[in-house]
Amino acid sequence: MDDVRKRRDIGARPTNRAMVPHDSAHKHVTGRAEYVDDIPEPTGTLHAYLGTAAIASGEITGIDVGAVLAAPGVVGVITAADIPGKNDISPAGIGDDTLFCETSVTYHGQPIFAVVGRTRDAARRAAKLAKISYAETVPILDVRAAQEAGGRVVAPGMVIQNGNVKAALEAAAHVVRGSITIGGQEHFYLEGQVSLVVPGEDGEVTLHTATQHPSDTQDVVARVLGLDANGVRVHVRRMGGGFGGKETQGTLFAAVGAVAARKFGRAIKVRPDRDDDMMITGKRHDYVVDYAVGFDDNGIIAGVEADYGARCGYSLDLSIGVTDRTLMHASNAYYFPATRVASQLYYTNTVSNTAFRGYGGPQGLVAVERMIEEIAYTLGLDTLEVRKRNFYDGAKRNATPYGQEVRDNIMPRIIAELEASSEYQARRAEIIAHNRTNPIVRRGIGMVPVKFGISFSKKVMNQGAVLLTIYRDGSVHVSQGGTEMGQGLHTKIMQVIAEELHIDLSRVRITATATDKVPNAAPTAGSLGTDLNGMAAIDATRQIKQRLVEFAMDAYRVHAEQVVFEHEAVRVGRHLIAWPEMIEQAYGARVSLSAAGFYKTPHISWDRKAGKGSPYLYFTYGAACSEVAVDTLTGEYVVLRTDILQDVGRSINRDIDIGQIEGGFIQGMGWLTTEELWWDSKGRLRTHAPSTYKIPVASDRPRIFNVALAEWSINEAPTVRNSKAVGEPPIMLAIAVLDALGMAVASVADYRKAPHLDTPATPERVLMAMERLRAEAV
Repeated sequence: MDDVRKRRDIGARPTNRAMVPHDSAHKHVTGRAEYVDDIPEPTGTLHAYLGTAAIASGEITGIDVGAVLAAPGVVGVITAADIPGKNDISPAGIGDDTLFCETSVTYHGQPIFAVVGRTRDAARRAAKLAKISYAETVPILDVRAAQEAGGRVVAPGMVIQNGNVKAALEAAAHVVRGSITIGGQEHFYLEGQVSLVVPGEDGEVTLHTATQHPSDTQDVVARVLGLDANGVRVHVRRMGGGFGGKETQGTLFAAVGAVAARKFGRAIKVRPDRDDDMMITGKRHDYVVDYAVGFDDNGIIAGVEADYGARCGYSLDLSIGVTDRTLMHASNAYYFPATRVASQLYYTNTVSNTAFRGYGGPQGLVAVERMIEEIAYTLGLDTLEVRKRNFYDGAKRNATPYGQEVRDNIMPRIIAELEASSEYQARRAEIIAHNRTNPIVRRGIGMVPVKFGISFSKKVMNQGAVLLTIYRDGSVHVSQGGTEMGQGLHTKIMQVIAEELHIDLSRVRITATATDKVPNAAPTAGSLGTDLNGMAAIDATRQIKQRLVEFAMDAYRVHAEQVVFEHEAVRVGRHLIAWPEMIEQAYGARVSLSAAGFYKTPHISWDRKAGKGSPYLYFTYGAACSEVAVDTLTGEYVVLRTDILQDVGRSINRDIDIGQIEGGFIQGMGWLTTEELWWDSKGRLRTHAPSTYKIPVASDRPRIFNVALAEWSINEAPTVRNSKAVGEPPIMLAIAVLDALGMAVASVADYRKAPHLDTPATPERVLMAMERLRAEAV
């Protein structure tokens, strides 16, 4: 089939990949892009708003909603008693995450009831009027508190080990032990959580909702309503950002709307305020990592032992997958001869933490880069030099701690090119000279590599699907399992289809992702939207192309190799047939012009119990070099310059890929520097709005920001046009900023001690670290 396809594709004119804009870009900038809250509401639509718990831990002793029901504009209230199916919105259906809590409260902001009103404002105001009494208990709020309280977990952790780490540490010339606290992160999507639920015949519901995982939303709503999955249809045209926060967290709002729609027989919209959205929904997992690293006099790592304690919150959600990926990325781009890394999934009385861009991998990288820092400052070496000495080398030092061979290692070349283009060595020497004579403003520079695995570790999730239809006029319609959240997935799928069929991009239209068109889809997560659904699109187009070839062979009495797809036409022997005419002829001959494409990722395996396997189809590689300036009197800092070189294989759309790298880096920088989640002693999240939770703004960007693609890289794995994933890896490039801040801090003690910056490295933490190093140097 492939050989025949290659012969038939002579004369193809592929899309200009650098010049294809995001398919909704013009709508975004003019305000014409339709999101869930923009959809015209059906006549009689009601609005639901959540009433939530005012404590983090305890028992409900009484509820009085009399004032709520008497409030203006209120139609009614729904509670757990109104749920026709199961009071369970957990992704795995294990019952640890209820739609409405009934007796026990496990975190502040937990939903207890919902008010249904004629307007959102009426429902929102009325929700505050409920009188709820509690028997409050002392909440467990963070990892250390959970450890001290006995270490209750939401699920068993995992262990990855290779070699004899005990012997390696005992024999090492140097062993450093320490710990690092890695903060969480709010998703802060521009479009908040929102669902519009429309009831239909026979108890059916149609949901227009902001979700990265329509099939999971379908399953959860069906469970709550007591329906089969075929009674729930989920449509997603686009989201205003997701970052993992709409993979499972949106099911709460969808299910509330569905229960209310069932009870009142009316369309229901559910949209929380930003404050409530932040208090109710899960975050990036924060960790406390206790580690020991052994190394020789040259900085070569001999062994690593580490425990990764994660604050998971009150329920399991996706914490197993997140913490597993943390351990799988515990070595980053470095070879560990002996390793024992273990995860602990701690129960806390906080929101149930969830997926976030990178899915646990970033926390693993932050921890190992702290170990690199420990080695460098212990031996008086540049952190970059220590990194290069520990890279996988393509020979014997070439297997990850979980046993996967690193076959496509291009990290040495990435680092070498970026080191040269960023003038790292000359700038570092100049910075050291500057710091000797400038006591007030200290500078630092750091270069950090990122190796990131691409595939879901849960094998069943590695599948994609597409429904492709060609109409008689030659236009093409596609519905695919992936969801669009601004990352350009729809654009890339359209490009792939246009290139396969050799037609203008303008002929291809992609619309809402829908569970009644493409069922059982995997979540759009893990940077896999294009890898999975793009390959499925190729499968669908090739099915139809094969039918067209067979039709042409029969109709024109030619051989297969005489049927060639050219731009906007098909050459059949001596005949050049315009694309619309070819399609009309095929229709007239009763050729099926629709196809369901499917793809499943090959060559992957994972044994979680053993902590061994090859869970990733391939790795992406990238590196960033960042320079900072720090005010030693206040701890305030600016990022002066960042240079990035990222491997995306053969880019499908260069502009979109660069946009993803730029945005990912800035989001990662926010996570590591300014975005601080803070709960008080009562378990109340106090950083729940832009006024208290600081995401990066335009003035925080690097003053000089250079981003380049490794244009020479071609993915050797079977992927769409030899491309590589791009969504998640850039988050971790921001560790270069943390490394640079560390150098600036260490300069106050003449680089003799490691800076030990926990994250986020806020100006306060930077200032305290400098004061600590000054005091220790006396």
